[in-house]
Amino acid sequence: MGHGTNRVEDMSSPNNGTAATATAGGETIVEIHSVCLPPKKTAFQKLKKRVADVFFPDDPLQRFRNQTWRNRVILGLQSLFPIFTWGSHYDLKLFRSDVVSGLTIASLAIPQGISYAKLANLPPIVGLYSSFVPPLIYAVLGSSKHLAVGPVSIASLVMGSMLSESVSPTQDPILYLQLAFTSTFFAGLFQASLGLLRLGFLIDFLSKATLVGFTAGAAVIVSLQQLKGLLGIVHFTGKMQFIPVMSSVFNHRSEWSWETIVMGMCFLSILLTTRHISMRKPKLFWISAAAPLASVIISTLLVYLIRSKTQAISYIGHLPKGLNPPSSNMLYFSGAHLALAIKTGIITGILSLTEGIAVGRTFASLKNYQVNGNKEMMAIGFMNMAGSCTSCYVTTGSFSRSAVNYNAGAKTAVSNIVMASAVLVTLLFLMPLFYYTPNVILAVIILTAVIGLIDYQAAYKLWKVDKFDFFTCMCSFFGVLFVSVPLGLAIAVGVSVIKILLHVTRPNTSEFGNIPGTQIYQSLGRYREASRIPGFLILAVESPIYFANSTYLQERILRWTREEETRIKENNGTTLKCIILDMTAVSAIDTSGLEAVFELRRRLEKQSLQLVLVNPVGTVMEKLHKSKIIDALGLSGLYLTVGEAVADLSSTWKANGQP
Repeated sequence: MGHGTNRVEDMSSPNNGTAATATAGGETIVEIHSVCLPPKKTAFQKLKKRVADVFFPDDPLQRFRNQTWRNRVILGLQSLFPIFTWGSHYDLKLFRSDVVSGLTIASLAIPQGISYAKLANLPPIVGLYSSFVPPLIYAVLGSSKHLAVGPVSIASLVMGSMLSESVSPTQDPILYLQLAFTSTFFAGLFQASLGLLRLGFLIDFLSKATLVGFTAGAAVIVSLQQLKGLLGIVHFTGKMQFIPVMSSVFNHRSEWSWETIVMGMCFLSILLTTRHISMRKPKLFWISAAAPLASVIISTLLVYLIRSKTQAISYIGHLPKGLNPPSSNMLYFSGAHLALAIKTGIITGILSLTEGIAVGRTFASLKNYQVNGNKEMMAIGFMNMAGSCTSCYVTTGSFSRSAVNYNAGAKTAVSNIVMASAVLVTLLFLMPLFYYTPNVILAVIILTAVIGLIDYQAAYKLWKVDKFDFFTCMCSFFGVLFVSVPLGLAIAVGVSVIKILLHVTRPNTSEFGNIPGTQIYQSLGRYREASRIPGFLILAVESPIYFANSTYLQERILRWTREEETRIKENNGTTLKCIILDMTAVSAIDTSGLEAVFELRRRLEKQSLQLVLVNPVGTVMEKLHKSKIIDALGLSGLYLTVGEAVADLSSTWKANGQP
């Protein structure tokens, strides 16, 4: 066979992508296609495209093109304030649906707000404050129609556990409150910055496996913490680990109150039953939605009626009436505990952001609309920053409240405004009614809410699908349970990063063979019918080649070569002549990778073996060309497909009289 021209062609060439026909003795043997270089671009054009791909995959400016200035201003307002998008089409029918759903979630948000504030070691009234201002801000800035905003259990637990390690909420309540508001401010600042700078991909380091284990572990810790209220214990440990909590439960058996236990178990049974009914029959969602508030009302009446006969059941006591007091003067921007506030803010910000966006996207997919992740980050961030100045702590989208909102027929974010209005009425006029609300009912409400966070089915699926992900999940779960909440999360993230590093530094390589009767080449390990081609070792690399894995890949390919030569020797097979490297899955290569390819070619050449590259992608091809590796490989060192490489080289050897 003769090679008249180099098969590497520039895209600007009039013959790019054309096929050359190889002949031997006048007989057509195989058609060889050119491997094209990508179109020439300046360094600025490449950088611009790369930045756009990384930070602007959704092309947010596309809708502004070819528009008048007036339309651009309108589109800009709609982008910044999604309420302008649907507000012009809002009507009475939509309002009726939103009023029903808003009042429904308010019946759940009021008792949950009080309960979750106690979980964060904050005054109960702060939970109601956090259910008033943030939903109003989200209704203007948020892009989800169904996300119900307010305090959530996981963020409350994390904030409570991290802050109470350094500052006692009972001995120094003012400083603790300052740190809570400051943490909320930094959480919002971090969230809004991620959205503004379009860095949302950073939260992807919290993998599904990490979140499943962390959420389950936190749910168990939250549940165990509620034993204080459920058993009526007065002196309880402030630690969050499993062993100290259980030790505290049994060391204070003398404080157990049978009246509290009876009341708690009765209402727990009722709430779990209503939850089960609503899960089995979604149309009866209102039963589980109304059950917490109904339980608060009934238990409050019971305590009020029996207050003169027993003092064993503790209750909330006085809650101040009125709107959220300003708290900007309480933000803590200097002092010994500033680092703690920043760290707590970032961790709670990441967790609440992950939960809020996940919940929003879940319900958006059910109604076939899109939630913009960066807009959600900014909405949740600004919501928390404003909340920190109005006596609120970290809030986000709650799955339980959002599910009720969705099932109640919410059409727009106005349901959050209706909920906030109901909370406003409560703050202004109804606070004295909560005076005799027993602490045990708050513990029961939290228990009922967090039980659903233990997703054993997801853990089982991880075990079936990916054992390493299951290991990550268990590290997160047991880390939270036995070490601490923030360290448990850090351990799980660390394991996830190790997994990424393993995939990056030790990428998969596989040996290919031909499926008889076709030009298809696939893994010998996956396809039993695939067979080796005498004289060839066909390998595929399934990752980018760069400094972190270039040495490993070079050594691994040489090992494949030694093993193949040993196999041939043992079976008296055809001598190995060529190593074909399928680069279809090699999405990028750096200078270390180029050096590794060059060194690999040199070492194989010393063993009288030829290195052939197949189908490098555009950017890889461009770097191979600029580094002169293509010239070093020679005219028969680059092909578009494995089939063409095998056919062309085989015909060349046959024409040259080689076996």
